[in-house]
Amino acid sequence: MCAVATVESVLMNIGEIARRAGVSRSTVSYALSGKRPVTGETRRRIQAVIDEIGYRPNAAARALKEGRTRTLGLVIPPANQRLTDMQLGFVASVVEAAARADLDVLLSPSGGDHDRSFERVVTGRRVDGVILMEIRLEDERVVRLRESGLPFVTIGHTANPYGTCWVDVDYPTLIARCVHHLADLGHRSLALVNRSAELLAIGYGPAHRALAGFTEAVAQRGLTGVELTCADDAAAGESCFEQLRDQHPDVTAVVTINEAALPGLQRGLERAGLVVPRDMSLAGVAARHWAEDFRPQLTAADIPTVEMGASAVDLLLERIAAPEAPARHLLLAPPVSLRASTGPAPR
Repeated sequence: MCAVATVESVLMNIGEIARRAGVSRSTVSYALSGKRPVTGETRRRIQAVIDEIGYRPNAAARALKEGRTRTLGLVIPPANQRLTDMQLGFVASVVEAAARADLDVLLSPSGGDHDRSFERVVTGRRVDGVILMEIRLEDERVVRLRESGLPFVTIGHTANPYGTCWVDVDYPTLIARCVHHLADLGHRSLALVNRSAELLAIGYGPAHRALAGFTEAVAQRGLTGVELTCADDAAAGESCFEQLRDQHPDVTAVVTINEAALPGLQRGLERAGLVVPRDMSLAGVAARHWAEDFRPQLTAADIPTVEMGASAVDLLLERIAAPEAPARHLLLAPPVSLRASTGPAPR
């Protein structure tokens, strides 16, 4: 016969723990949940009683014994902004990597009306550490986490990441590689389809670094380069391509980091009667399945979202175990996979 722990039995056990430890029920509850601070002496006294009576509600006793919640916080963009496929990939990979370490993940939005949620994660003792996504060049959330002393890792990095643990993609290098590849094929007029103007305005790191890499590589090769901003959806991608054809008809190759705009770019090409790569070449930085779903398949540096999420969890666990150790980071530059979307410049 299976024994089922009822709410009443759990409360009764908490009451017994409180009586034996000489503290209130609420103090025992706070010690088990980590929702409020409890002194080290009180925590040890409660743990001694728990060990004596064998109380084990889920993982709370183990967390108390270790002084940890066994939960990681993952700060994501607010729900009113549809997550891109790449962002969803980061979320899934972090959750999977945490599960392999027998840890839970608390998702928390930040930005807009969600700053209070972020602040609760920082101050509420709900998590042992935080992974922060979508980093700006100047990011107040990074400053707040540094001030709090809570271990954290970022996916992306600020303009001055000294002393911070992070994992990121080397966007300037990857975009430059795409430009050099297209230049080697004879293309002289290129366009960068970037992320949205709003993201650029708030200092979104990948958008700025992609622009920097594009600008430098175009200058190195003596090419003509134009930059267009584009929202993260297919309709915006189609409109962006129409704008490109109207305003810059000499462009023969496009480089992009906006994977969500790719279906729209493809529709724009088809509406214009252009054949890839005979009339127009495309290359970029994107998750692998976006590149492989493009027709023909996109020449691209494939973003290793699984590796990045797992690495962020590993770095955070290192930070939790040794908060005074030197900060480490991982900057990834996957190779550009040459597929069928790039070819010689049209004559």
